[in-house]
Amino acid sequence: MAGFMDNNTNFLFRTNLWSRQIKELLLDELNAMKFVRIISDFPDGFTLNIPSIGEATQQDFVEGQAIKYNAMDTGNFTFSFDQYKYSANAISEKFKRDSYYSQDVIAAFVPRQHRVLMEGVETRILSVANSGQTVSNLNTINGANHRFVAGGTGQTMTFQDFARARNALFKANVPLRDLVAIIDPATAYTLETQTNIVNLLSPNRQWGKIVDDGIITGFKFTYNVYGFDVYISNYLPTIASETINSVTVTGGVANYFFSAAPGDTLPWVGAFRQLPTVYSEFNKDFQQEEYLTVTEYGFKLYRPENMITILSTASIT
Repeated sequence: MAGFMDNNTNFLFRTNLWSRQIKELLLDELNAMKFVRIISDFPDGFTLNIPSIGEATQQDFVEGQAIKYNAMDTGNFTFSFDQYKYSANAISEKFKRDSYYSQDVIAAFVPRQHRVLMEGVETRILSVANSGQTVSNLNTINGANHRFVAGGTGQTMTFQDFARARNALFKANVPLRDLVAIIDPATAYTLETQTNIVNLLSPNRQWGKIVDDGIITGFKFTYNVYGFDVYISNYLPTIASETINSVTVTGGVANYFFSAAPGDTLPWVGAFRQLPTVYSEFNKDFQQEEYLTVTEYGFKLYRPENMITILSTASIT
């Protein structure tokens, strides 16, 4: 007679085992907040007004004629809170008693809620830069275009586009310090695989690191491109179709170029009326523990002269 064997001891096997570890999602880095000038003098009310004064003018002096006194141009920048967001989760008392993973679920509520709200902040910051410009228009400032389609084949990004963005910033009197480009992953791929980069391997092996490790290390290019430190982001606005100066991009993305010099130069302004705040309580009617995170904020493009938008294809061919 056979002893214990697999085929005659089915009830002694645990056919399904459950790991103590829960698989976590992979999360990307959020960068946009570091390029925003945060406004703190907004304690109450709905709209903040920031006045501006233009430049003085000069005229020819003619002896014997009266001096003409002119007023300088003035403007008014308005800013308001337009985003009021929350994230909420609940867990029943019965689930807490019955589930092996109940404490892991509870522990995930607050960090996951905070994360999704901050992803919303990232998306909002990058979207208002796009909406702050006039679509299908070159948005010319001081004779240089601040919105245009990438110059490569099939509307792909080229290194010449970096130089064009730098020129536009210079023409707009933007300080060429702490230059930053935020580009789409597909744009980064196009740049990494351009022939002129690959050909650098032949005359000089030191550039081999580009192909060995890629241009991007983490979220920043290993090498500076025309003065720009380049970051990649999955949160840039998508462009279904747009035509600028008779050039059309379809299925594209808005890539940004600007100076991140601290202070009044930063392209964005923003403020939090309420930072992400956690509320928790026990609901007796539903016999459940509830967690709620709430935030209120606003962001706006403050300096259009310090924002170059280059539209490029978001596909890899």
